Amino acid sequence: MLDITYDEWLRRAKTLEVPGAHHIDGADEPGGGASYSVVSPRDGGVLAEVADGGAAEVDAAVAAARRAFDTGPWPRLTPAERGRTLVRIAELLEERRQSLALTVSLEMGKPITDAHDIELRAAVNTFRWYGQLADKLTDESPHTAPDALALVTREAAGVVGAVVPWNFPLTLASWKVAPALAAGCTVVLKPSENSPLSALLLGRIATEAGLPPGVLNVVNGNGPVAGRALGLHPGVDVLAFTGSTAVGRHFLRYAADSNLKRVWLELGGKSPNIVLPDAPDLEKAAATAAWGIFFNQGEMCTAPSRLLVHSSVAERVTEAVVARARELRVGDPLDPATEMGALVGEDHLSRVQDHIRTGLAEGARLRTGGSRTRADTGGSFLEPTVFDRVDPGMRLAREEIFGPVLSVLAFDDLQEAVHLANATEYGLAAALWTSDLSTAHQVSRALKAGTVWVNCYEEGDLTVPFGGVKQSGNGRDKSVHALEKYTELKTTWIQL
Repeated sequence: MLDITYDEWLRRAKTLEVPGAHHIDGADEPGGGASYSVVSPRDGGVLAEVADGGAAEVDAAVAAARRAFDTGPWPRLTPAERGRTLVRIAELLEERRQSLALTVSLEMGKPITDAHDIELRAAVNTFRWYGQLADKLTDESPHTAPDALALVTREAAGVVGAVVPWNFPLTLASWKVAPALAAGCTVVLKPSENSPLSALLLGRIATEAGLPPGVLNVVNGNGPVAGRALGLHPGVDVLAFTGSTAVGRHFLRYAADSNLKRVWLELGGKSPNIVLPDAPDLEKAAATAAWGIFFNQGEMCTAPSRLLVHSSVAERVTEAVVARARELRVGDPLDPATEMGALVGEDHLSRVQDHIRTGLAEGARLRTGGSRTRADTGGSFLEPTVFDRVDPGMRLAREEIFGPVLSVLAFDDLQEAVHLANATEYGLAAALWTSDLSTAHQVSRALKAGTVWVNCYEEGDLTVPFGGVKQSGNGRDKSVHALEKYTELKTTWIQL
């Protein structure tokens, strides 16, 4: 944890220099002249005016990426050489960790402590991990008849379009960019219009680290314009997207309407968190449930937004979660003591409030929270919110809210718990709390989710893949498996 005071963060925020131009072909590019305001959710103030990209800027970025892939040095470097550059990016991210954390905190409302200790740690580790992995990969030579030699090689897929959201602007950008670069691809990154500043800084840092021009390009702009242009672009070979299921459908259509580019989707979630009576520590289970739904203001695709609790311990666990919610410190993201910051903006706050109103209208019981708070600051703050007596058919139990709103559902037996957990269109993550090893294995297999945590939540590292099933998407970020998205298999058969 940083030993920097609230007053010092406030001082630094006033003098923070932020970029405003796209980063294309190794240089800042102002684009066609259009711009928009990046507003900080902590106080509603304008952080910066940034270039607003459209089809022309996307064309320029894709052209730069295509040149860099077709004729530039990056795909032709040895894996070890590419790896050293990725490690250098990690080193520069570490050197500028404080200013980058401040940028993230200001642009999307994340508490500064989380931005520094979690967001930036993840970005640094991701570039370092893939940099160190780059020259450890091997191709295949299957056993064949004596008169033939078969080779199965993985080759860089080409130009990658990466579209990432605002909730973890550097982490999720790193999860796309680092493995794509390690594979030898070139990238056009389109960050969320709500949080473009940290991504633009990443583009500058990558160029400074020695990435050749055109290898990593960053284009600002809103989804229906810049994102659509990238999805439809015939010069993009692979599209990697993290965001809502609704927008993910658009990218599949864009691919069908253009060059049938491969589209990898990491989409929404409505993750179940199952607590059985034999949980090894019910207090820890409750505390973790509260942390999971309120961390990052609940703006997480994996947020454990459905707490499924056995009826024999439901009230005990719910009371503990409610108590934690009431003591949680909601405050200025720049205050190191803040535990929950601001939602990303007024529009998103309104959407979350609409879910709360609907929950009340449908008959769920509000146990705590539910109201806007700190409105006098101009920021988009919401109280940590807990509902119980939630019916599986309610919107609270079915739709992704993407905010600090927990729905508690009670069950009477394990079969019912698994049924409730799987009764969703999503399948990103799930958790189970039990002391029984057989139950842990059996339920983990029965849960339809890309990740299952047992007696913990949000644990793991870069060695394990991350992604979902059903309408939570396809493909995987993290681990060596992420490279599968950015490479093509080629078979070479040599008759001897």
